[in-house]
Amino acid sequence: MSRTLSWGILGTGLIAGVFANGVKQSQTGTLVAVGSRSQAAADTFGETWRIPHRYSRYEDVLADQSVQAVYLALPHPFHAEWAIKAVEGGKHVLCEKPIALNHAEAMAIVEAAQRHDVFLMEAYMYRCHPQTRKLLELIRSGVIGQVRVIQATFSFQADAHPESRLLNNALGGGGILDAGGYCTSMARLIAGAATGQAVAEPVQLTAVGHVGEMTHVDEYTIASLLFPGDIVAQLFTGVQVNGENVVRIFGSQGSILLPSPWLPRAGDDLSILVKKDQEPTIQRIAVDNTRDQYALEADTVAAHLDEQQAPVMTWNDTLGNMKTLDRWRAALGVVYDAEKPVGQTLPVHKRPLIARPGHPMKYGSIAGVEKPISRLVMGSMPLTSWPYTSVMLDDFFEQGGNCLDSAYIYNGGVSEKMLGHWIKNRGIREQVVLLDKGAHTPDCNPQALVSQLQESLTRLQTDYVDIYMLHRDNPDIAVGEFMTALNDQKNAGHIRVFGASNWSLERIEEANAWATRHGMSGFSAVSNNFSLARMVHPIWEGCLSASDARSRAWFTEHQMPLMPWSSQAQGFFTGRANPHNRSDAEFVRCWYSEDNFRRLDRVNALAKERGVLPLAIALAYVLCQPFPTFPLIGPLLLSETRTSLQALDIELTLEEVRWLNLDD
Repeated sequence: MSRTLSWGILGTGLIAGVFANGVKQSQTGTLVAVGSRSQAAADTFGETWRIPHRYSRYEDVLADQSVQAVYLALPHPFHAEWAIKAVEGGKHVLCEKPIALNHAEAMAIVEAAQRHDVFLMEAYMYRCHPQTRKLLELIRSGVIGQVRVIQATFSFQADAHPESRLLNNALGGGGILDAGGYCTSMARLIAGAATGQAVAEPVQLTAVGHVGEMTHVDEYTIASLLFPGDIVAQLFTGVQVNGENVVRIFGSQGSILLPSPWLPRAGDDLSILVKKDQEPTIQRIAVDNTRDQYALEADTVAAHLDEQQAPVMTWNDTLGNMKTLDRWRAALGVVYDAEKPVGQTLPVHKRPLIARPGHPMKYGSIAGVEKPISRLVMGSMPLTSWPYTSVMLDDFFEQGGNCLDSAYIYNGGVSEKMLGHWIKNRGIREQVVLLDKGAHTPDCNPQALVSQLQESLTRLQTDYVDIYMLHRDNPDIAVGEFMTALNDQKNAGHIRVFGASNWSLERIEEANAWATRHGMSGFSAVSNNFSLARMVHPIWEGCLSASDARSRAWFTEHQMPLMPWSSQAQGFFTGRANPHNRSDAEFVRCWYSEDNFRRLDRVNALAKERGVLPLAIALAYVLCQPFPTFPLIGPLLLSETRTSLQALDIELTLEEVRWLNLDD
């Protein structure tokens, strides 16, 4: 049910006035506050739209108790900061498109809304118009048969100075974010309707265009997308060339034309044109266009506050759209200044990075490492860009996580470099525990160990790592040679303690015995695979698992810390594994077995009983072993970090641990 809603507006530019006019015409909204960077601008805007509370600071709008919802009408680079601050203040948020500069920032906004239980929507106002609803009805009815080609255009010639927003890299300029998001969201919506989904995501994307030599933004560009079902879309956007600005859909039995898809003026005649291949005439389907679409947008927000999101533009829809826009920009090589690590010292909310009070993290210890070590360890293999790195690691640190895993070979060194930028930019080297690895096959020898460690330290922008591990073993080399090289690096101050990844128990015992005999330090930790699901076949050559009964008994006896990789069995307990789904041959090869599916059944049963996700039960199994464990996790999304953290609050008895692993 719709309710009345008191609005505050951040920003006083053109689009802010357009939305203010919409609120005035809405059935649910009232304008109560406006914020600008200057009091004069706020006063002028407030006088124009009869807004009583006028502020020279955005913070004051968020602090105004009469404001229930906030419309963000700021330049793109400011969306993430102020959307997050608004939801933290308990305000519902309608954020002008694009919701952020990139997918990573969009994730941070969505997670904040999820955490604070408020409404959030990206302001693609055309999604709220009856024309879009009618279009979807036509597509789903099959009026033009199977959808095969989509053409969407939104492009204009901006007579703008190079320093204006539309052509300013520092302000997120260019056509892709300003107008291309309309085309992208429309194509995904149509392809989704054609394939029985809410939206569809492209499986391929290529693009060409012109990037300004002086502006460094996309000035005009065309993208070609391929969707499931072999639906092809051509998207044309720009800020330096006028386009036709229509949407065409071609199907197996006809075509559809939207002459005014984006900005229909309320009161004008508005029709969708349908041409069937076997009929000579064009059918004009009239669309209700009596109300301003920004008024409809404001009413849409009011109608869905309890659900936190509106079906016309869900959070997953927004995230999918932003990911596609990232791919489009990447195809052209467009990177914004704010997406580079240089000078980026603060998280997206622009406050110093600290662990959030009341965070869920728990800690353990490893002899020789003086810092507490978070029980969950964040893997860095996916980290290849600054926006993604900063958002994922900032969130993990704010959740109390301080142990970070990397390796010399990850992404040719890019992951170590991204991790190093983040630690240096945040100024937190002594607050984090670095677990790094080197000497992977075929360079598994003491000489490579030393040279790779030095290069890793340079990439990580530090003079030591807390825990260093041999990434593989080389049985052709005597353990004493490895122990000598590792102790030399430890004595030089380059590492605090060291360990072994993918070493057999026999070789670990042999190495530590040799070290003891020679008065040297031995392995302090091990990083082999360990998860509730049994690794049926090694994921990569040379990988070893510690999930078997003999290994578990050894770790229990020796109380050797285990920092297992693939602790969640590559998502086996997330719903990904199904005996009837064998589409991923490699996943099937590594994890599919009768006993693992029995474990999955037990996990699902206990998760239902406890009211938690199955993944949390499976990860709690690793955490609740009778020996110290620090499972490595590799979340690709902030939502995956959030669900992994649930495992920290789950206590399993020894009997439950045995039962889950079929040891009963």
